[in-house]
Amino acid sequence: MKRRYSLLTIYAAFFLVFLYAPTVLLPLFSFNDNTFAVFPLKGFTLRHYEAMAGNIAMIDALINSLVVGTIASVLTTAMSIPLAIGLTRRLLPASGLVLSTIMLPLVVPSIVFAVAFLILLVRIMNIELSLLTITMAHIFLCLPFSVMVLMSRLDGLDPSLEEASSDLGETTLGTFRRITLPLIIPGVISSLLMCFITSFDEFVLAFFLSGTQPTLPVFLYGQLRFPNKLPSVLALGSLILVASTVLVVLSEFIRRRDSAGSKSDTADLPIPANVT
Repeated sequence: MKRRYSLLTIYAAFFLVFLYAPTVLLPLFSFNDNTFAVFPLKGFTLRHYEAMAGNIAMIDALINSLVVGTIASVLTTAMSIPLAIGLTRRLLPASGLVLSTIMLPLVVPSIVFAVAFLILLVRIMNIELSLLTITMAHIFLCLPFSVMVLMSRLDGLDPSLEEASSDLGETTLGTFRRITLPLIIPGVISSLLMCFITSFDEFVLAFFLSGTQPTLPVFLYGQLRFPNKLPSVLALGSLILVASTVLVVLSEFIRRRDSAGSKSDTADLPIPANVT
């Protein structure tokens, strides 16, 4: 038994090293005083980060990604809240079919949706490729992640709270505003973070739909053709790696705290004003 566990431990360690070694090497080479990402390291330097800060095109691409990610995450979460409520409470007809349709981006290759969006937006709707077209595609891509996060939160709520609010004379909108929404706020925050990370990191849809306004992943892909620009790409990649890790850890922390405290939170709910 112990031998089997030791073999599993060795396998798990090897798998993790194989999976994350390139990620660890990224910041290592970003500080290397060499144009090429090779061993042995020549020394420590910050000039790659200084070159990155002076690259206007890279900064513009970063801003594009931040704008698209922010808008896509906010709009996706706003759309997902009523969808998640309808699916969780079985208020939508053919809920199973609706949920399966929402989850399509998880199982269909991104290249298929990229070509479909390109034909729909450019050829049929005659919309010029821009940040708008990327945002529209990213909303579609992020929707299943947001719906799943919010449905998970709503599944943990006690439906008797909403029923009690309605019995006490509160309207449907008032019940949502004063009972449901405060309880799903942690899920909303997790959804925003998850959608932002997904949009910020997405490449295929952005590559097809960016036009003359590339997002950061598309810009970095183009820079890889020039070996002398690789160090700046590594420097920016290291910063993105740190920021993404922080966001993922924060999202997971909020989700875990939300799950652990979902029941205790109900004690702090306000009582509808029209209770007599």
